[in-house]
Amino acid sequence: MKKGKFNKFITTNPWLKLISLVLAIVLWLFVVSKGRTVVVMDVPVGLRNMPAGLELVEGPETISVYVEGRERLLKKLGKGDIRFVIDLNDVKEGDNLFSVSDADIELPKVFAVKKILPGTIKLTVEEKAVKNVPVRPIIVGLPANGYVVGGIRVSPGKIRINGPKSVIAKVYSIKTEPIDITGTTESFRVSAALNISRENVMTDVSEVEVRITLGRAR
Repeated sequence: MKKGKFNKFITTNPWLKLISLVLAIVLWLFVVSKGRTVVVMDVPVGLRNMPAGLELVEGPETISVYVEGRERLLKKLGKGDIRFVIDLNDVKEGDNLFSVSDADIELPKVFAVKKILPGTIKLTVEEKAVKNVPVRPIIVGLPANGYVVGGIRVSPGKIRINGPKSVIAKVYSIKTEPIDITGTTESFRVSAALNISRENVMTDVSEVEVRITLGRAR
């Protein structure tokens, strides 16, 4: 097209040509975005490289990640396909703040991260403590008429627990799950699971043996 004809083409009905251009752009955006949507996924907060001697006291279990992609592909996106892990190599005792960016979210390249909530995570870390505490057997019910409990013996009688210092300091004993002796007439032994009611408390055993001795009432 010659220069004169090109100038005439540009200057003739400019508003009509501008409207046509805008409509073409809108149509292109519609075609490109058609079939795309955004879903919100609760992603577990993973931790790695916790320094020896430290324990996590408090922190969120999940974050909300807004993921954009084609609807048919998003329907196949599972929790195992998206990961978020915090490296604790430089963590210090006390409160630690971590900023969360799109680059921290691992997911297939066909998807895009649109938003993350919260954008900052606080993890509270404390020194790890260890101590021995007694086991308290929890007995419920009564033996048969004419019988009484003559003795209760737990093996081991004490167990070792560990966890954050402030939590362990408040634990003075560990209870067993309830042991029902309703209607019993003979002495018996039973393996009883431990009832760890506090979070962040770990034990070196999961159950103990409880021997309950019955005798005739006098």
